[in-house]
Amino acid sequence: MSRPASTQVAPGVHRLGDHVVNFYLIEDPDGLVLVDAGTPAHLKQLSALLADLDRSLADIRAVLLTHGHADHTGLAHALQEAGADLWIHERDAAILRDGPRSSTRHAKPERSMLPYLLRRPSALAVPLRLARDGAFTAPGVRGARVFDADQVLKDVPGTPRAVVLPGHTPGSTAYVFTDRGLLFTGDALVTADGFTDRTGPTIVSRCFTHDSGAALDALDRLDELTAGPAAERTAGRTVELLLPGHGEPFVGDIRAATRQARQFGAH
Repeated sequence: MSRPASTQVAPGVHRLGDHVVNFYLIEDPDGLVLVDAGTPAHLKQLSALLADLDRSLADIRAVLLTHGHADHTGLAHALQEAGADLWIHERDAAILRDGPRSSTRHAKPERSMLPYLLRRPSALAVPLRLARDGAFTAPGVRGARVFDADQVLKDVPGTPRAVVLPGHTPGSTAYVFTDRGLLFTGDALVTADGFTDRTGPTIVSRCFTHDSGAALDALDRLDELTAGPAAERTAGRTVELLLPGHGEPFVGDIRAATRQARQFGAH
């Protein structure tokens, strides 16, 4: 299957990846930013988009990693070599450092994958695709910039705010670009899950989630971005576009997305 071309999902925001995983390139006057880093096989797609923009890998100033899983960090080494700063929560930095095969040691999932595959054998296509794309053999990466709590990343173009959402992994993080109304949730809140055949807002299935109870609790933190004192501290446009690590963008009230995810629950 040929890899799809990138698509523009908002002014200056490009969605890359394929039917398995999303990552995003953001154009900013101060430089380019990547949210997550796909798999090694996505390098050709990213390079093609950069060429269309008359840019190169060296123009990417920062890579914001939502968590340490292999389908989100595959190009991290190449991007760091090209000069980009990598950002990740300190509790997922060990996965990035030790390589993708260390994720079950640092963030063991709640359940085995086997019962899901017995109910839905076609889901096996997801890990097979990732393996074919080199996700599980990508090199570990040292020297990432880490944070241990919510903070505004002043050294990153667009000054996004990191919002820590532990659950899917211990260091799962969303990134909010308040001036542009954008929320990148990684796998803390997705709109498709191939292992449960869910289409619509949800947390990721328990065979890939470290702590589903914490993941559901973390949805409350996303609600705070659009209501109450935390929204006032965010000091920017209302979040209007949710861009997940898997599935289609969600447009509208983020609380509607979190409500649907809670209703579906942990599976």
